[in-house]
Amino acid sequence: MAISVFDLFKIGIGPSSSHTVGPMRAAASFAQALREQGLLAQVQRVEVRLYGSLSATGVGHATDRACLLGLMGQWPDRIDPATIEPRIHQLLQEQCLMLDGSHPLPFQYDRDMLLLDESLPYHPNAMTLEAVGGQGSLLQQTYYSIGGGFIVEQGEIDAPQAEANAVNLPYEFSSGAELLALCKANNLSVGQLMLANECAWRPEAQVREGLLKIWAAMRDCVDNGLRNEGILPGGLNVKRRAARLHRALQEAGQPNVIGSTLSAMEWVNLFALAVNEENAAGGRMVTAPTNGAAGIIPAVLHYYMKFNPSACDDDVVAFLLAAAAVGILCKKNASISGAEVGCQGEVGSACSMAAAGLAEVLGATPAQLENAAEIALEHNLGLTCDPVGGLVQVPCIERNAIAAVKAINAVQMALRGDGEHFISLDRVIRTMRDTGADMHANYKETSRGGLAVAFVEC
Repeated sequence: MAISVFDLFKIGIGPSSSHTVGPMRAAASFAQALREQGLLAQVQRVEVRLYGSLSATGVGHATDRACLLGLMGQWPDRIDPATIEPRIHQLLQEQCLMLDGSHPLPFQYDRDMLLLDESLPYHPNAMTLEAVGGQGSLLQQTYYSIGGGFIVEQGEIDAPQAEANAVNLPYEFSSGAELLALCKANNLSVGQLMLANECAWRPEAQVREGLLKIWAAMRDCVDNGLRNEGILPGGLNVKRRAARLHRALQEAGQPNVIGSTLSAMEWVNLFALAVNEENAAGGRMVTAPTNGAAGIIPAVLHYYMKFNPSACDDDVVAFLLAAAAVGILCKKNASISGAEVGCQGEVGSACSMAAAGLAEVLGATPAQLENAAEIALEHNLGLTCDPVGGLVQVPCIERNAIAAVKAINAVQMALRGDGEHFISLDRVIRTMRDTGADMHANYKETSRGGLAVAFVEC
């Protein structure tokens, strides 16, 4: 399957790409299918069944709300986050769901929203939606939210078919070795190769426009995170820190990367915290490649754009394209889903992608870029996904800040070398996949192990 940069970077809402964005897209697709098949007016009841990780941490990740909003015809890239609370409050109060935004039907949360203590075999993030009419079931569909907002229908698994509109990429690659060989043979940087591939889907001007739109959404997310204060929702009483830290850094008067390494690290920390606090609050996000790891790439890109006087829009485009190349490798050969391989698949992949993007704009050779991505991912291997309370807050927010700094350090190390190194990126990605397969389910976004159960309220 050909994967576009716009598959990896998608505008949505928090707090989770796999548990919020994916389920909302699935539910909205289900409502759309009812409308397109002429079944909408016949529906008398809708039942939502959540399995596996979607059930175990669904409430904390707002999966239940996302499903309801999707059934109401809302899409994660279009909904105004400020309208979510009023919509959900009205639905629960009136016990009435406006299916596809037009067809009212009774909805009793305890009866119609089922969080089941079982898993389906294909993927731990599974959900089944069923519309019932007077004569019984009208439509039933099972969806899998496989990370980064990607969804797969059961029918696509049971009867896989070649893509109807398959894209022939000029430089198809499925491994880091293939990517390096193509770059060498065609005298291209990773970013240039990715741009050529993207132009198989759309003209170059649209690619640039789309990537700059993604960057604008990332900037807006940071700006919102720097303004908003207070307590994050969910019950853990986690305080937002980004706004306070921002004031402290401004008052310090040393926002210069060259002048102070510690100052630079604090700014990187700040950008990552701002994004992930907005994510935890359910704000407007860009999956990069997931929501749980959404602060890393924006933090590193902000670092470069803020402190490099010659930085320009071309750098943004090159950064995101190169980052996406590594994201494609992680998705094709392992996973970007915390429920599937633990947080190494989310934060680890994002850290590796950020390192690749920064290496690209700093003039790294493809071999040095691959080395930077390998270093970044290697030192996230085995990272568990164990969110306290099922919320994308602790340890997720701080983890993004730490990984953003780690990505920068990986690039610094790689640029001091010639690209030759002991373990390849391909081997590290395979190790991430194998480690995830060996990891106990308690450490894969179920909140049944690790820090999630080590937390004791005082």
